[in-house]
Amino acid sequence: MKQIPDKDILLFRSCLVSVEYPGVEASTKFVFDRLGIDYAISEKQTCCTGLGYYSDVFNQIDTTAIGARNFKVARDLNRPNLVMMCATCYAINKKSVKLLNGKDDLREHINQLFEDNGLGHLKYEKDDLDSTENILHVVDILYNKIDEIPKHIKYDLSGYTIATHHGCHYCKVHYEDTVGGVRDPNVLDELVEACGCRTIGWYDHKRATCGTGFRQRYSNPDLSFTATADKMNAIADEDVEILVHLCPNCHIQFDRYQSLIGEREGRKFKAIHLNIAQFIALAMGGDLDNVIGAKAHTTPIDSIIRELKEVKK
Repeated sequence: MKQIPDKDILLFRSCLVSVEYPGVEASTKFVFDRLGIDYAISEKQTCCTGLGYYSDVFNQIDTTAIGARNFKVARDLNRPNLVMMCATCYAINKKSVKLLNGKDDLREHINQLFEDNGLGHLKYEKDDLDSTENILHVVDILYNKIDEIPKHIKYDLSGYTIATHHGCHYCKVHYEDTVGGVRDPNVLDELVEACGCRTIGWYDHKRATCGTGFRQRYSNPDLSFTATADKMNAIADEDVEILVHLCPNCHIQFDRYQSLIGEREGRKFKAIHLNIAQFIALAMGGDLDNVIGAKAHTTPIDSIIRELKEVKK
């Protein structure tokens, strides 16, 4: 397995997390603090361009140049390990590092753009970062500390029926770097189990997309929502109460549109949706409002979790 760091980390802020579910960032910090993860956040870091890139607003040169700039921010802070809260940031930034290291003409073109615009200090040298060792997702960091998680669990969530959704941009873009496998992804299941719970494991459509498709949600909503309905029907058939995932785009698709898709399907879906950092933070005793960010959710968390029971010591 790849080497996973626990220090010199730049926690890469996500525009979707910040705007839609700020509790994901608060929960990540809460859990990292308890696990002794050394991280920092920089106000100089910018968006990865993911939404624009996958909607054909940004081209690859623009996206890679912005990536190079963010990588320079990390290096200047002596925090070369960029850790993503968003699977799209993860996929985008890994690709940018691979291109900068492997495509000499692209790297030289971007460096010349920097030089021509008085930004020569942003120049990226080949192999400044390694796409496997330096570009990671929060789940990688959590998995590396999986044996430490049980020591910090306060609340027992084992009474709920739990399933996981791993997200395309974590499992289906950079296969070689995916922790826990890609054919039957299980890293989230193992992290949930570290909290003293069990998931339902494999279920129909477990590996399927959430249906977002970025622009498909808006340009082809019928196709988008059909894919989401497949997933929602599958977890409803299993009486799932909590769906745990790792990407804010998936979070939006499931949480924001659950009631709409329920009307479309003629079925009432009851599941609540939590990012893995929120789930672990909740189990560790994080406050529902100040840490988990429950009020940002469209499907109320307390529709399922009405009472938190402390773990019996």
